[in-house]
Amino acid sequence: MRPMALLQVLIAGGLFGLGLTYATMIQPEVVLSFLNFNDFGLLLVLGCATGLTFVVYQLIPKIRKAPLFAAKFSSRPANARSRTLLGALVFGVGWGLSGVCPGPAIASVGAGNWPVLYALGGMFVGAYLQGRFFSAK
Repeated sequence: MRPMALLQVLIAGGLFGLGLTYATMIQPEVVLSFLNFNDFGLLLVLGCATGLTFVVYQLIPKIRKAPLFAAKFSSRPANARSRTLLGALVFGVGWGLSGVCPGPAIASVGAGNWPVLYALGGMFVGAYLQGRFFSAK
């Protein structure tokens, strides 16, 4: 990876982590409270993130000729296959049981929440097993 691209990824990841921290999504207790319908604060976070992403994906290609860090815009059609749906189900069950999602987990460790390393370890093991035994070759 080019050094400039690496710097861009680092800055974007840092901003993402700061946003997750500010929204308290790095605390599994807050996420579990949301999933148990006790606290709807994260619904506002999710709604704003989804709305902003939708607007940006619709408007930016019309305003700019090319993205900031690429030669042209590209589209990636989504393929909802049974394997994709099964993976989403496994991910959702894991998220619901632990209250930990990959992005917030990394930000949580950065904030000093060391027990989240158990969940991250499980995610890495699951990703390895999926790649080793279930990936399309």
